[in-house]
Amino acid sequence: MIYKPKIKVPNPEFLQNMQSILKSNALTAVCEEAACPNRAECYARNSATFMILGDTCTRACTFCNVKTGHGKDVDINEPQRLAKAIKELQLKYVVITSVDRDDLKDYGSKHFTACVQAIKEQNPNTKIELLTPDFKYNTEALDTIISANAHKLAHNQETIRRLSKGVRPQSNYDRSLKVLEYYAKNSGLHVKSSLMLGLGETKEELLVTMKELLDVGVSELTLGQYLQPTPSHHKVQKYYPPEFFDEMKEEALGMGFRAVASGILVRSSYFAENLGE
Repeated sequence: MIYKPKIKVPNPEFLQNMQSILKSNALTAVCEEAACPNRAECYARNSATFMILGDTCTRACTFCNVKTGHGKDVDINEPQRLAKAIKELQLKYVVITSVDRDDLKDYGSKHFTACVQAIKEQNPNTKIELLTPDFKYNTEALDTIISANAHKLAHNQETIRRLSKGVRPQSNYDRSLKVLEYYAKNSGLHVKSSLMLGLGETKEELLVTMKELLDVGVSELTLGQYLQPTPSHHKVQKYYPPEFFDEMKEEALGMGFRAVASGILVRSSYFAENLGE
């Protein structure tokens, strides 16, 4: 039996409200750009993950629906608009992520901190989670992120070692582990990562990757079913039943993760405000 999840159609009212605020503030939500299956649920909670530094990624991961190309000039006014939108939405917990900006000297790390500062100034009670690229393991950029004093740091491992090169051709499996380890050792914060299932991994390989994440200091984990955004993207090799995600959650908790979200439609920012809180 194939377990293809049913995706909710966004409520027009919530969709219109969110898109109106995004448009008026010239912002990008990863919910839209990445065709996230949880848009309906998140919009209903007036929740969203914001994507800064433009909508064009300098890398070309085979699972991702974000467009690829050369990034545009950094918009120095984006932090203030972002903070304003968060205030309009009255959000108490936000996730800030970005496209990869390998074209920038600091990989966009200083823009992350500018966004955090602006959000804190206008929304002092809002908790901020930063879901960052790997910055090519540039420690100066990683230190800049840590100095922002966010509530939580995250970087997605995405898949197992064997599949990583094909899924993320311009990234590196071990480099991502090093980034997560650097965050864990130097920030004093809880560090989160995410894995997609259904790309062709085995259960044994998944367990090995989970253990490697735990060993470098990752304390929170999300597991979700990979859904192919278009026919030209990486093909789904397997649809897992809900019971498998329940099993993997128990395995992860048994290994020592402090918090785990695992389910067919779970994504890295799924109910981020509740995970580990």
